[in-house]
Amino acid sequence: MTLMTPVPIDAEDEEMLVPHSDFAATEEPQPMEVAPAETVNVVDTPVVDDPPSARFTWTIENFLRVNSKKLYSDVFTIGGYKWRVLIFPKGNNVDHLSMYLDVADSSALAYGWSRYAQFSLAVVNQIQYKFTIRKDTHHQFNSRESDWGFTSFMPLSELYDPSRGYLLNDTCIVEADVAVRKVVDYWSHDSKKKTGYVGLKNQGATCYMNSLLQTLYHIPYFRKAVYHMPTTENDMPSGSIPLALQSLFYKLQYSDTSVATKELTKSFGWDTYDSFLQHDVQELNRVLCEKLEDKMKGTVVEGTIQQLFEGHHMNYIECVNVDFKSTRKESYYDLQLDVKGCRDIYASFDKYVEVERLEGDNKYHAEQHGLQDAKKGVLFIDFPPVLQLQLKRFEYDFMRDTMVKINDRYEFPLQLDLDRHDGKYLSPQADRSVRNLYTLHSVLVHSGGVHGGHYYGVNSIIFTDVFHHSFWFKFDDERVTKEDIKRALDEQYGGEEELPQANPGFNNSPFKFTKYSNAYMLVYIRESDKEKIICNVDEKDIAEHLRVRLKKEQEEKEQKRKEKAEAHLYTIIKVARDEDLREHIGKDLYFDLVDHDKVRSFRIQKQTPFSLFKEDVAKELGIPVQCQRFWLWAKRQNHTYRPNRPLTPLEEAQSVGHLKEIANKGNTAELKLFLEVELGQDLRPISPPEKTKEEILLFFKLYDPLKEELRYVGRLFVKGTGKPIEVMAKLNAVAGFAPDEEIELFEEIKFEPNVMCEHIDKKLTFRGSQLEDGDIICLQKPLKVESTESCRYPDVPSFLEYVHNRQVVRFRSLEKPKEDEFSLELSKLNNYDDVVEKLARHLNLDDPSKIRLTSHNCYSQQPKPQPIKYRGVEHLSDMLAHYTQASDILYYEVLDIPLPELQGLKTLKVAFHHATKDEVVIHTIRLPNQSTVGDVINDLKTKVELSNKNAELRLLEVFYHKIYKIFPLNEKIENINDQYWTLRAEEVPDEEKDLGPQDRLIHVYHFAKDTAQNQQVQNFGEPFFLVIREGEPLAEVKVRIQKKLQVQDEEFSKFAFLSLGRPTYLQDSDIVSTRFQRRDVYGAWEQYLGLEHSDNSPKRSYAANQNRHTYEKPVRIYN
Repeated sequence: MTLMTPVPIDAEDEEMLVPHSDFAATEEPQPMEVAPAETVNVVDTPVVDDPPSARFTWTIENFLRVNSKKLYSDVFTIGGYKWRVLIFPKGNNVDHLSMYLDVADSSALAYGWSRYAQFSLAVVNQIQYKFTIRKDTHHQFNSRESDWGFTSFMPLSELYDPSRGYLLNDTCIVEADVAVRKVVDYWSHDSKKKTGYVGLKNQGATCYMNSLLQTLYHIPYFRKAVYHMPTTENDMPSGSIPLALQSLFYKLQYSDTSVATKELTKSFGWDTYDSFLQHDVQELNRVLCEKLEDKMKGTVVEGTIQQLFEGHHMNYIECVNVDFKSTRKESYYDLQLDVKGCRDIYASFDKYVEVERLEGDNKYHAEQHGLQDAKKGVLFIDFPPVLQLQLKRFEYDFMRDTMVKINDRYEFPLQLDLDRHDGKYLSPQADRSVRNLYTLHSVLVHSGGVHGGHYYGVNSIIFTDVFHHSFWFKFDDERVTKEDIKRALDEQYGGEEELPQANPGFNNSPFKFTKYSNAYMLVYIRESDKEKIICNVDEKDIAEHLRVRLKKEQEEKEQKRKEKAEAHLYTIIKVARDEDLREHIGKDLYFDLVDHDKVRSFRIQKQTPFSLFKEDVAKELGIPVQCQRFWLWAKRQNHTYRPNRPLTPLEEAQSVGHLKEIANKGNTAELKLFLEVELGQDLRPISPPEKTKEEILLFFKLYDPLKEELRYVGRLFVKGTGKPIEVMAKLNAVAGFAPDEEIELFEEIKFEPNVMCEHIDKKLTFRGSQLEDGDIICLQKPLKVESTESCRYPDVPSFLEYVHNRQVVRFRSLEKPKEDEFSLELSKLNNYDDVVEKLARHLNLDDPSKIRLTSHNCYSQQPKPQPIKYRGVEHLSDMLAHYTQASDILYYEVLDIPLPELQGLKTLKVAFHHATKDEVVIHTIRLPNQSTVGDVINDLKTKVELSNKNAELRLLEVFYHKIYKIFPLNEKIENINDQYWTLRAEEVPDEEKDLGPQDRLIHVYHFAKDTAQNQQVQNFGEPFFLVIREGEPLAEVKVRIQKKLQVQDEEFSKFAFLSLGRPTYLQDSDIVSTRFQRRDVYGAWEQYLGLEHSDNSPKRSYAANQNRHTYEKPVRIYN
């Protein structure tokens, strides 16, 4: 959502619904299933006595033993309606828990019912409730969408991890908070008519982008600069970011309906999959502005981004006792303000410029003065005309080791005075003559939780003479509505909402909702720059070629809209001729006769007499009316489509519309006709002779087995009582053969689901062979015996079978999954052996069993996680299938041993860390599936260099630079997954072998705070174990750590030490062991000693492959 102050009006897809089978990994709320649409809206009347809002709690025991794909809760009643929760315990075709709210009695409700509810779904954290994962949304339920929720609610890996607290004692607790609301007729809303503005269509999960684009569009100075970026008439929007943005802004300004963003995302280099990934609006804002800043260089609008959004602040460190001050000037395009612990923006700015004291162990090392007490802080040199404030609604939680959303109440004013308190935020260098008084222009709102949600925006209006906030506009994807200040602003502060009691007379506690919809980004405009920023933007600012192009697009769109609106007045007539059959058959088409989408089309008013239509055909095609004979097409029971019978004179006397109704039996499809034209000896059209009941119209194709070609050669009328043997001369003439040429005849009967093409006995009558009008006969010369062996497809049936099942497969190396390496033509009926044998021949590989194949995921556009097992699928078609879709991509890899042998072995990649050398070597260990970790270690000992012959090895499970497990020696390796986890082997240090009763073995991790990501902790480097002795202070522990890491004094002095059992920065005198409880090593990642320092180490090459599929893609604009 975007809250903003739009410019004066010139005089001149809620989330898109995504069925559960399509792009299921998106975080947007979705229906589980989609049924045929209903046309009538009936509001389901609730029972008055039942409260309109309540919470339902569902305790699911024996969760991991649930075998069914779906699981429904008991039915509960809220707002007079019956509801239930639907979950997919193992994911709805994704590796996430899927969860939906379902209308329990939808099948029994009246036709056209609908009901509207705001609701949240949650999986309770049974260790600490505050870490409960909760997502909220709202939906208008109806018979087409009777359930709604989240396909990717939370990762199964997180749910199944007992240390996380969501699944304890094999019990999962689900909560559903439901508030029944007044039904909203979303789709009938005319945004342009009601507000003067239009919205943007959601491509699947692009609400974050839509809100940002609306924000930028409603900064007129920015819009004008985009219009002035040089583009040419030869540019294509899908390949030019400036042109695509110009086109989008033009349509937002002049269109009457919501605007699509596909051209813009194509210009970014995004594919469909990118459009179904939810990203952070702050990240997109930075990436897009950086890209536009680069595109504007060398043009008349160079520097616009800096002029609008760039401000400067000064970082300083000032010594208290000596005259020394260090300053550094930095620029910014947006400011990140703390929400947690701050009641409003001013509190956040106070915190931003808060002075930090550097004293004690944290003294500042001043040049020539040594360690000194000092003050450290930030002050602003200047603020930009357009101030973008990013509210830190998402923060890293040390205790939970994950990101959480801060839904606390946080207020922001309509007018922001940054000169308050005598300019307390300004540096001495600031220009005090500039009045830093800002007015709120836009508010971007995030609705949802940390795992996903919905963005939308609201704008206040600016009158041409007075800049005052009388009302605002809310931009929610396609829907734009007018809002009052309370609804637009006050309700976006966050916090809790107390719903009114259903029965005030009773002593029942109020029902509270956490407001998951709250402000996330604020845009303020400086009062003194308002006139410049809120400038007039009209057509003269738009390049002529762009105006012409976009006006033409608008006219075409309007024409299509008009045609659609008037469609009930017209009939589309599609006319196929012999010329079309010759053009299509053997090129784009092999079965049936013609592609009706590629034939001549006429748009005729329904009341037009058919005789007048024939005159139009005469003018268009040059065929006299008297030489035209039209045939109706008919769809047969075997799903073929053939000319069925000629129109009668009585039918030709009817209107076009009436004839269409007769032909289609009330179906709204267009009228399809075949135009029969007979030619005289001079090859000019002649009047067709009258067709008798005895005559049959047959169509002929000719097959050449040597060239493997099939083409259309013509049509003939034959007598039903006649025999093919009696008209061989005519048939040869049609085929272009000598009159006495021996030919074979086959009838093409059908091609779906299987090909049926049967030999015709030339001595039987045509009727005896069950031939009728519109049937197809395929001709071919019989092959000589010596030629049969050299032909792949010696006859028509075998050729049509080949065509029906042929599949061109694009093969990619699994190591380069984005690059097509080569293509092979295969058959969908090829079995596993056929496919790998043909692939092996192409690769010049002697042993096909050394090839391993992996299928393609049509949604993620990546290889599936698990390869295809040896002979694990029956046909090529099974390899290419992905749910309801079919791919044409296969990935391959060449193994060093045959696949059947490999499948009997467990292959593990183990990173061995040498005890005394800074060296990591990846070893591939292959052992029988029933082997143990002890067997892995014994095998590894034969391959690595040990510090001494008696050294003990251990195997660790490492993920994102944290140790999660030490494997017991007796654990079977068949259950170990190195797909997502790194396996690390190392020697057990001597100090760990003789632990005293009070000693602690703790985890030590390296980390840094990423200032660009809300201070999120980023682990890096190699985690390790460390023995902590009883009573040992941090100062002594640091000595051992420095020795272990071999870090120089100067660098080590920059390290900070943090106990993350209870997050605390430690002092040298602190006794480290008191910070850690004795506990089993598994799960100890929750309590560890953190080494905070910058990441200067080179990245290990194996780390990049730690996870085959990354969890979250960063926003990238490729072009």
